[in-house]
Amino acid sequence: MAKQDHPRRSGALVMRGPVRRPTEDQELLQRRVSVDFQATDTWRSLRILGEFVEGFDALAGIGPAVSIFGSARVRRSDLHYRLARRLAGRLVKEGFAVITGGGPGIMEAANRGAQEAGGLSIGCNIELPFEQDINPYVDLGIEFRYFFVRKTMFVKYAEAFVIFPGGLGTMDELFEALTLIQTHKIENFPVVLVGRDYWRGLMNWVVATVLQEGKMSPEDLELATVTDDLDEVVRVIVERHQTRQHALDDRLGEDLIRGG
Repeated sequence: MAKQDHPRRSGALVMRGPVRRPTEDQELLQRRVSVDFQATDTWRSLRILGEFVEGFDALAGIGPAVSIFGSARVRRSDLHYRLARRLAGRLVKEGFAVITGGGPGIMEAANRGAQEAGGLSIGCNIELPFEQDINPYVDLGIEFRYFFVRKTMFVKYAEAFVIFPGGLGTMDELFEALTLIQTHKIENFPVVLVGRDYWRGLMNWVVATVLQEGKMSPEDLELATVTDDLDEVVRVIVERHQTRQHALDDRLGEDLIRGG
């Protein structure tokens, strides 16, 4: 996919340097009564709406994309950094843009691989109590105040989710994607976990405890693929995309026939 000429985007608030006040998420989730209208939830709802609008406006025309998640603490010498960089480049050559959280570690690796391959590298950064600047390999960057708005962008504009080893944030993104697919809130897009050794303990617990106690269905295990093979990651994503495109083309053809 040819690299598109997208302007660098940012929200109304860009955090730089030490944070000297609570973040917007912290303010929203604190229960308090205020006579200052700009500190009320009513006012914040308008700011939240504005953040959705800006995200939708920035990402509406990006075309097919893959969201890549993983630890911000991974160093450039790490195996998974190299794998994420290589995978992003391969996905670009298959016609996908790459979306990450815009930070360091795995996010930087994926943005770097996408940019080096001449594709569209997108970073959805988040305001945190500690500094996290957008990495230098992002072409289209958006700053978000609210986690739930940012997470909507990851899901709404992606056709697949690739999960590299990571911590609580990565786990949150993994289970968010699986829950939305399992409850049919979004289409059954591929969710691929890279790193068998890293994910083995979690998957074993899911089977031995969650499944055995009847708290999930056996078919739910099929929602995710666990692999170390980048060829398999690309194949799963490309095949699902092609199947979806054929279904959309067939549906369009039927609509044209009925309309004609």
